Formats: sequence, C-alpha cells, structure tokens
Amino acid sequence: MTEQLDRRQALVHAAFSAIAESGFEGFRLRPIAAAAGIDHSTLHHYFRTKADLIAAVLEHVTSQFEATMHNDLEPAARLRQHLSEIARAVAERPELFVVLDELDLRARREESTGVDIERDEQGWRDALAAIFTEGIEHHVWSVNLDVAASVELVIATVKGIRLRPEKAESVVNQLCDLFSPERLTHD
Repeated sequence: MTEQLDRRQALVHAAFSAIAESGFEGFRLRPIAAAAGIDHSTLHHYFRTKADLIAAVLEHVTSQFEATMHNDLEPAARLRQHLSEIARAVAERPELFVVLDELDLRARREESTGVDIERDEQGWRDALAAIFTEGIEHHVWSVNLDVAASVELVIATVKGIRLRPEKAESVVNQLCDLFSPERLTHD
C-alpha cells in the first residue's frame, strides 16, 4: 500500500512539474509516468483518468495553503498572517502559482477542472467569510463591511499578485492596512 501511495505521489509531483514547466501543453502522460518511474500503461492503476490526475495536482497545490489559516489569532491578525504567508509563497515558490494559473485557465475550458477549482475556492471563500464575520461580531471591523465583497477583494488581490511576485508583500500589506481595525473605525 505504501508503495502505491509513493508512486501515486510521484505521479502527482511529476504532473505538477510538467504543468509548472510547460503548462498543459507539456502535460503528456507518457513523460509524466516516466518521470515517476512507472510504465505509462500502468498509470491508470493510480489515476483512472487524466482529469483525476489533474484533480490530484490541484489538491496537492491547495494543500500547501491549509496551514496558513491560524484560528488561534483574532480576525485581523488571522487575515494578515494568512495573506502574509501567501505573499511569501508567491515570492519563494512561484511554481505553485504558475500551476494555479494554468488550472484556472483550464477550468474555463474543462468542466471537471472548473468544478474542482470552484469546490476548493469555496472552501477558501468560506474561511475568509468566517474571518470577516467574526470580526464584525467582535466589532473589529465596521458593521458596514460587506463580507462577500471583502472576500472577493482578497481573492482578486491574491490572484493578481501571482503576476507580480516581487510586489506581493507590499500589496498584501496595503490590503491588510485597508482592513486594519484602526482605519475602519476612524473613517
């Protein structure tokens, strides 16, 4: 069983690398299987379809960000910590975001990838909405703060900084400053 998990993980890493290096134009099953050290004819033992392998790559990438939500912090600090860790990842691990960009583009053309991305993004939206809602309940932010719009602003910002990794940290700091409790209570 461990060997099967190891090979499965090797396939995910090989597929991730192929997408990071060449986009979906470089996503060919034979070279991915070879890079994972298996014969292409046995790939279906690990992933039934190409879409299943793509879904596993998405899960691999998004799992890298699960630890960025620190529920032991108050809402404004939790948001700042979450976004700071993402900004750091944008600068230090740009390949994660190249793959996310490729997956976002593929999702526009392929329904199964779109469904997978929407499911993952909904989890992120829910976590961000919980931060903003908790902040409103504890009077951290203005009660006039629009939770849904705030969530979309954060997501749009994160997707935007992927294009300019060198600006990620300053952009995230500016966004967090806009949501700082002091700023919102004085406006």
